Amino acid sequence: MNTDLKLPAGKTMTIEDVKQLLERYQMALKKTGEQLGWAYEQAAFPYTVHIHESVLCLQGDGRLYKGMAISVRTAGEETFIDIALPPGATHGDKGKANEFSKWLAKTLGGELHLFSGRTMAFGSA
Repeated sequence: MNTDLKLPAGKTMTIEDVKQLLERYQMALKKTGEQLGWAYEQAAFPYTVHIHESVLCLQGDGRLYKGMAISVRTAGEETFIDIALPPGATHGDKGKANEFSKWLAKTLGGELHLFSGRTMAFGSA
C-alpha cells in the first residue's frame, strides 16, 4: 500500500532532504507537546528512523505501530516522495503516514495521491 507526493515542476529532493523535513516535523510535534505539558511527540510519532539503501525506514514502537518506508524517485523531469506501508501495517500506521504525507505536501507543494486513491493538490511553498 503506497501514497506518493508528486513535487512541483523543477523541484528536486533527496532522501537526506526528506530526513531533514522529518526531523523538522518531529520538532514541531515536540514543541506542541511542550505547550500541552505532556509527551505528545511520542504519541504523535511513535517511530525510530533508520536509513537503509537510500530508504528511510521508520520502525514502529510495538503492536500498535509496525512501520513504514519513505523513498524518493524520479520519472523523467518529475520527482516523487513515496511512503509505503509493509504487509501487516496497522490502521495507526496508515493514519500516521497520511498525517505526515499531508504535512509534506503543505510544506513542499505538489500533488498528493492518498492511499484511498484520492488526490489532493497543494500550492508551491
